[in-house]
Amino acid sequence: MGGLERKKKKDAKKSFGRAIVVLVRDTTWRCGKLERLIVNRLHKETAKLGKPGIPINDMLQNLDLTGKKKNEFLDAIKRLERRNIIRILNL
Repeated sequence: MGGLERKKKKDAKKSFGRAIVVLVRDTTWRCGKLERLIVNRLHKETAKLGKPGIPINDMLQNLDLTGKKKNEFLDAIKRLERRNIIRILNL
């Protein structure tokens, strides 16, 4: 069973790593500092390049997040998705 559980975690990690974040609504009402940073980054990238979204790995590298901050970032992404501000698309 241990090998199967590890495989599931590895697959889940891979799929989340390949995910693309797309901005649905440009609002930061009742958002925290990190959530505002994410929404502003998505808004700027969409306005500059016209791309519909940014891969999560690129955002993590550009924001230079590791360890505990990385977990907080992923929690903020999930909260924004739950509030229908962004959408996460798995590839």
